[in-house]
Formats: sequence, C-alpha cells, structure tokens
Amino acid sequence: MALNLTTFSITARDPKDGTLGVAVSTKVPAVGSLCPFVRFGAGAVCTQAWVNPGLGPLILGRMEQGESAEQALGHVIAGETDARLRQLGVVDAKGGSAAYTGRNTDAWSGHQTGVNYSVQGNMLVGEGTIVAMKSVFNTSEAQTLGERLLMALEAGQAAGGDRRGRQSAALIVHGPEVFPLVDLRVDEHTDPVKELRRIFEVAKIELFPFIEALPTARNPRGDFAAIRTTMAPKD
Repeated sequence: MALNLTTFSITARDPKDGTLGVAVSTKVPAVGSLCPFVRFGAGAVCTQAWVNPGLGPLILGRMEQGESAEQALGHVIAGETDARLRQLGVVDAKGGSAAYTGRNTDAWSGHQTGVNYSVQGNMLVGEGTIVAMKSVFNTSEAQTLGERLLMALEAGQAAGGDRRGRQSAALIVHGPEVFPLVDLRVDEHTDPVKELRRIFEVAKIELFPFIEALPTARNPRGDFAAIRTTMAPKD
C-alpha cells in the first residue's frame, strides 16, 4: 500500500550552473526520505500524493539515457498501477519540465510547469500555494538554487500549504560531484519550513563553505586552506 504523502513541492534546475534540486513539505514525518530524487546530468523528480517512491529512480534513469522530462514521465506513468492516485513533478538536465496529477488525488490538487521548474501539490488549502511558489522562483534568479527553492517553499507555506497542517520538510540540491551541495531535512516539527530556514542559515556559515572546499575530480586536493582559518575552533 502506498503512503499518502500530501505534499507541496518544487523541482527545479539552475541554468547558470546546471544544478538540480527539490524542495518539499507535508503533514507526514520524514518527507525527504520518500519523495525527492535528484541526479546531476539526469534531472530532478518529486513523487507524491499516494506516493510510489520507485517512480523517481525510473524517471531519472530514462532521462539519464536521453529522454526529456515529458518523455520520461509519460513512459513511466503509462505503465504505473493506480496512476490516478499519483502526483509527480519532473525537470530534466536541459531545463525541460513535466508534471502529472492523477484524477483521484485529494483536492486541492494540481501543478504548474515552466522552463527549469515544476511546482505541484495535493490536499492543499488552494491553488494559491503553487502560484506563490512559481512567482517567487521566477523572480529570484540572482540567488543560488538552494536559496530559490527554499524561498519558493516558504511562499507556498505562507499561502496555505497542506490543509491538514505541518510536519516535515526537505531541501536537496546536486551538482556534478558525488556529494550533494545541499541535503537538509526537518523530519518532525510544528513549523518545518521555518525550521528548515533556520538550519539553512546555520549551514551557510558552518557547512556550505566546507562543502565548497571538498576534494573533487577536478581538484583532488580540495581547498581546505582557504577555510581553515575561518572555520577553525575559537579558543
């Protein structure tokens, strides 16, 4: 039996650097463990409603082989049992987007897509949630993808979000390395999006500089010298 992860989410790509990510929140614990899937060079997927997490890797695999978001989603959902209960948002590595909202997902449910993004939700207070998310994402191009995704999630929550309440949230961004640029979760909280923002602000000081200095395929030594002084423990 699938789990009803009534959710509002955004999947997106940053055209400046090709990074891909997902931000999502819901009134169920640990949404980050089941809904978002991101693979650099392939795309980003959020699978929700009466969720089937297996759809995420299937869609990513098809996009990695060269299918567009629309093609990959279409092929996978065509073979899906109980597709009428599923909802998905997909963005591919070229910025193409696609979404699917099954006819038996819980109202309000729907999606909106555009170049480099898809926003979607079900069992929402109303359509205003995804409209607000789209608007903020499309007017924040100067920010990093992680910041834009979180801002969109905050806008969706402020516009109503999940009509049952609040419990968990997650934010994931991947670049070309094996490790994520951002991978933050709030698994059980009375105000998870607000708590995700608090953690994100801490990470900007204490984690993200470290991630930027990690060894990579192009720079095997990393750049720890640049942050050793600023991140060293204070006496």
